[in-house]
Amino acid sequence: MAAKTRRAWQRMLSGRRLDLLDPTPVDIEITDIAHGLAFVARWNGQTKGDWPYSVAEHSLLVEDILARLNPGIETRWRLAALLHDAPEYVIGDMISPVKSALGAEYSRMDERLTAAIHRRFGLPAALPAAIKAKIKAADRISARLEAVQIAGFGIPEAKRLFPLQNEMILSVLHIQLRPPAEAREAFLERFGMLIAAAEGPA
Repeated sequence: MAAKTRRAWQRMLSGRRLDLLDPTPVDIEITDIAHGLAFVARWNGQTKGDWPYSVAEHSLLVEDILARLNPGIETRWRLAALLHDAPEYVIGDMISPVKSALGAEYSRMDERLTAAIHRRFGLPAALPAAIKAKIKAADRISARLEAVQIAGFGIPEAKRLFPLQNEMILSVLHIQLRPPAEAREAFLERFGMLIAAAEGPA
């Protein structure tokens, strides 16, 4: 008797059927991404407040930090920052210890989804190393801020785990907690602004 084939796809609310092992740009919809990220909690939900701190909120913050650190950066790279964790709308937000335990297979799945998402929205499948480094730096600043303000880390521990070259920017950043529906709409609004600016006038 033939072995049963394991299902590798998920039905999205848009009606798309996304194959997690072989994703294609045509199966990517921004409404699915925004909805999923708004309902995925950072830090496994271990954060202060009446609402979980969603990946959608984190993504908005990372895009804002990138723009603050790099005035005049191309809009498409701001879009890439907004989408830097987009695969988590289907594979969830794994904390670093879990990612390490899962190993290379998780990374490969993340890379395949990232490439499909990037192609869907006019970005290179793989970002230039310099841009990837800038987004990573913004991501680290966000993680440091989140760790101290909402995730229960002490400042010395956060400094050790999330070292920063310049901590001055922390004083002007703000962690926002709000219902998932509001985070979803804010994410879609920022995406709409960036995609329109990246594409330029018709």
